Amino acid sequence: MRYMATYDLMETLRNTNQWLGATAAAMGSYPATALVPNPFFQMLAAWGDVTERTFHRMTVKPDWGITSVVTKDGRERLVEVEKLVERPFGDLIKFNAVGRAPRERRILLVAPMSGHYATLLRSTVNSLLPDADVYITDWHNARDIPVSEGKFDIEDYTLYLVDFMRHLGPDINVVAVCQPAPLTLAATAYLAELDPEAQPQTLTLIGGPIDPDAAATDVTDFGRRVTMGQLEETAIQRVGFKYDGAGRMVYPGLLQLAGFMSMNAEMHSKAFTDQIMRVSKGEASDHDKHNKFYDEYLAVMDMTAEFYLSTVERLFKDSEVARNEFVVDGHKIDLGAVTDVAVKTVEGAKDDITAPGQCIAALDLLTGLSDDKKASHVEPGAGHYGIFAGKSWRNNIRPMVLEFIDQNTGRHAEQAEKKKAQKTKAKPLTKPAKNKKREPMKEPSLPTRIPV
Repeated sequence: MRYMATYDLMETLRNTNQWLGATAAAMGSYPATALVPNPFFQMLAAWGDVTERTFHRMTVKPDWGITSVVTKDGRERLVEVEKLVERPFGDLIKFNAVGRAPRERRILLVAPMSGHYATLLRSTVNSLLPDADVYITDWHNARDIPVSEGKFDIEDYTLYLVDFMRHLGPDINVVAVCQPAPLTLAATAYLAELDPEAQPQTLTLIGGPIDPDAAATDVTDFGRRVTMGQLEETAIQRVGFKYDGAGRMVYPGLLQLAGFMSMNAEMHSKAFTDQIMRVSKGEASDHDKHNKFYDEYLAVMDMTAEFYLSTVERLFKDSEVARNEFVVDGHKIDLGAVTDVAVKTVEGAKDDITAPGQCIAALDLLTGLSDDKKASHVEPGAGHYGIFAGKSWRNNIRPMVLEFIDQNTGRHAEQAEKKKAQKTKAKPLTKPAKNKKREPMKEPSLPTRIPV
């Protein structure tokens, strides 16, 4: 399957179905059809409308849709999305509440790179914005990244996180959701060893596979059952000629989506059939429950082949983080080096993707961290999605995470002030030219450089 023709065939099928949907919607909506006393044309238009929107969603990155936030003083403030650090495979962005003074709580959300865009955490960002300055990792679709930009595997992902944490300073509170939890833990340990004044204030790991063997799920069983050769042959393709990343080896978003849908085919089939009926009766809307869910669920992105394969091999098969054997750029990370970062784990009792036990394993690996800096929570009745975006998150987990952050606020205040002073001192007196290319972030003098 590792051919451009295969990738282009999938895109052709998607494009054809989108065109068929648009054509059916146009034909069914033709004014003269209103004279026919038969619901056929209404059903045809409804089917076309739902089909066209469904296949169009698969290639469009959803908008954040966060335009304003109501602050504690009752004022509604506009929200702007600002890119703080721009890199080929992902950016560090901030949600600016215009005119609001900086908040004492500063939170970095580490979004998963597991097939969906960072906008999957839209509701998580929305819930935190009134009480904190919120930053997030915004990963890019691999199909849009030219081959000339090089590779991107879990070591590169970890180093991106290291750079982002350095940029934000030691008073940042990091919240890693799902897949990036083990790599975020590794990035924190990397800083603890090599640049301790840049390590974050707190680290919250939500539903992450720190030790996949701690509790078996269908995901871990698949990782054990399939060989790397089989995975490379069946899951990896080259980006077709339509995109900037032509020729790059990827795990395609469309292939991932096919797997997602097949796991609950009957449920998805019923959801689309019901939506067609609602559209035909005029009961649907652009922002109804169905569209709000599937606008996000169907928007998938390609992952670089090396990131996907190294995740399966090194995190699930070899359990490098769980065995404290993870190596980044030739440097073996020691999780026991973390001694000054408060760490909390959050799990869902009914999580069938990252089962309870997989995430809390992080606390046992942090041998250098005192017990008073460790915390854990298992949310009763919560599934995987609920622990970071659902009712359980809003009512129980979010307040708990904020309280955990408040309990540890000020731990790294001295280092943060020192870093701010250094930045101010190093700031140039004249503004750089607007068309000047932004230089990549530079690391301090560390060992020579030889993220589901």
